[in-house]
Amino acid sequence: MLDVVTEIDGRWSARLGLVEYAVEDTPQLPDDWDSGRVPLSSLVRGTGATPTRLVVFRRPLEHRAADRADLEAIVLTVVVEQVAELLGIDPSEVDPRYPADPD
Repeated sequence: MLDVVTEIDGRWSARLGLVEYAVEDTPQLPDDWDSGRVPLSSLVRGTGATPTRLVVFRRPLEHRAADRADLEAIVLTVVVEQVAELLGIDPSEVDPRYPADPD
């Protein structure tokens, strides 16, 4: 994850501002969680002196990946989508490696 974050944050840090990136094993879900899907990441926008926090959840990502290359691709996708959300732009603008939509 560090390589992905370093590259993307380096490219977009002027527009992103202060962002904390973290990895946690699993998300803490409320007892009434009924989505049927476990989140792969969490994004909490910062306010004032509190930085934005982007957390990826290691175990759900590893569970979905077939191998190391697949895991790296999933991490890239998740981080790019979250950064795109912060910037209000299309994920393909954030990183050219983002998988294109098959039209």
